[in-house]
Amino acid sequence: MPLGLKYSSLVILFVLCVAIPLALVVIAGAVSRTRPTPEKHTPFESGVHPEGDARRRFSIKFFLVALLFLIFDVETVFIFPWAVLFRQLGLFGFIEMAVFLIILLFALAYVWRKGALEWE
Repeated sequence: MPLGLKYSSLVILFVLCVAIPLALVVIAGAVSRTRPTPEKHTPFESGVHPEGDARRRFSIKFFLVALLFLIFDVETVFIFPWAVLFRQLGLFGFIEMAVFLIILLFALAYVWRKGALEWE
């Protein structure tokens, strides 16, 4: 079997994967009736028109708290499967999770002592 014939179905698939989305975008652009107005281009969030500049600087505390939330929220990704398989893991699984939670408690105590959770 020639090499070109062997991969022809793969080439057809790639062509279709590119052609279909492009065709849909072109058709949507041709069919749609958009009439942009200044009112449509104003930012609008939560039912309230914005006040002030959208590019204002945020306090670093905001980003620090968001990062800490992510770090401590990821622990639930590890705790949930552990809780589901608790009986199968036995004492070894319990000790491993205890070590994990102790490390998280030390991290939380460190963050708390450094004042990263205080909004001043």
